[in-house]
Amino acid sequence: MEVHAIKILITGGARSGKSSYAQILAGKSGEKVLFVATAEARDDEMRRRIEAHKANRPASWTTLETPTDVGRNIRENAGDNRIILLDCITLLVNAVFNRFGENLDEKEIEAAVTEEINEIIDCIESLDKDFIIVTNEVGLGLVPANEAGRFYRDILGKANSMLAAACDEVYLMVSGLPVKVK
Repeated sequence: MEVHAIKILITGGARSGKSSYAQILAGKSGEKVLFVATAEARDDEMRRRIEAHKANRPASWTTLETPTDVGRNIRENAGDNRIILLDCITLLVNAVFNRFGENLDEKEIEAAVTEEINEIIDCIESLDKDFIIVTNEVGLGLVPANEAGRFYRDILGKANSMLAAACDEVYLMVSGLPVKVK
């Protein structure tokens, strides 16, 4: 009997319940979970957010902290975990942007983000694991006021589209409620 691993993408606005829903799905499985965190504690407020996220996760879950090189690091650390919960793509794209500093070379940044996302897609397609991937939908709000903000929105939108195409199910979180899109 062939096993088909499930790939789920959860998107939505800030504070829409994406991470909570992802954790509920992973927890309901009863399987071993590898939580892949892409957040970087660059200031005190972010450190507090990371600590709060850690406190909300079951102690039995394994945590892998990797702001970039996510696909490779999942491969190396997946072990016998059945569920891979990746939270989140938004901060991964941010980490790629940070590598370039003030140099807003759009072609280089887009290539680096695309490479990261392609590595994740290759990882989810080659590992016999269930994946739950969290990302922000940033295209529903106001048009960002500056070029860097608009470029970030566009690149994250492309990354989200690539992942949505590779996933079996896609959910849009609205006010804490999951709306199945795919």
